[in-house]
Amino acid sequence: MDLKAVRTFVAVAETGQFQKAAVDLSLTQQAVSKRIGALEGELGVRLFTRTARGAVLTIDGQAFLPHARALVQAEERAAASVRPGSRALRVDVVGRRLATAGLLRDFHRAHPAITLDVVTLSDADEAVAAVRAGAIDAAFRAVTRPGGQLPDDVRATPVFDEPLQLCVGPAHRFAAAPAVTPAQLAGHRIWMPGAAPGTEWRAYYDDLAAAFGLTLDTIGPDFGIEALLDALADSATLATFFGRRTPLVWPDGHDLRRIPIHGPTPVYPHSLLWRGDNPHPGLTALRNHLATLPVDHPDTETWRPSWAQRRTPPG
Repeated sequence: MDLKAVRTFVAVAETGQFQKAAVDLSLTQQAVSKRIGALEGELGVRLFTRTARGAVLTIDGQAFLPHARALVQAEERAAASVRPGSRALRVDVVGRRLATAGLLRDFHRAHPAITLDVVTLSDADEAVAAVRAGAIDAAFRAVTRPGGQLPDDVRATPVFDEPLQLCVGPAHRFAAAPAVTPAQLAGHRIWMPGAAPGTEWRAYYDDLAAAFGLTLDTIGPDFGIEALLDALADSATLATFFGRRTPLVWPDGHDLRRIPIHGPTPVYPHSLLWRGDNPHPGLTALRNHLATLPVDHPDTETWRPSWAQRRTPPG
């Protein structure tokens, strides 16, 4: 059914005249008559009776009118649902407990009028594909591929370098240390369950291990952060890495320790990915917000993989 003809029918029914409907729709009276005639032909009934005073709905026209109005309203709602700025901005944050989710929460507090749809995708390849397909508007990711190897329509910019911390239980050798260096961690077991091959975080930790002679153990199922914290609390040899902005809560009896790493400080390079032709105004607001973030380095000496772009301070 031609929705333009349905909209024209509603206009004639509400004004009672073909001429007034034509003015409201910015059409000629002949075009209005043609649309109504085509609609009547498609339905197989007469919708109006012409009189000296205008157009009067027939019984069939009266029956059709509420449905026609519903069709017009459905068309308007459908168009509004994808109009830039009217739908929620959909952003992949990797994990809801990670620093990237915190960055998006900070943006929401600064821009509460922008509706957000928060999702978590499995890895950078899936995120890039979703950005390209328009399934999401943006994604926080570590970009392991040089910028030239990203698809031409996908943009990426560094937004936050997150310092790593060592997390250990109370019986661990470094439990009382105010800070450690990466060199001191050589030979110690760093357990990173869930760091699957092919993911961007596995690429990051493989490079970190190679740079400082670390022993990374990714063996075993990933039962989540709670299970990892339980294992750390009961071990004198097990340790893991968390980003400094990763919020962690554990039972009092665990007595876990989060220890800064200096000399140098490894930083995890979070970037924002988006499609260059995405017109959503919320995306522009998010990019502008992230561009104003301070460069959060605990000291002047940091380490990042060779593939990671360096973020520059806001001007």
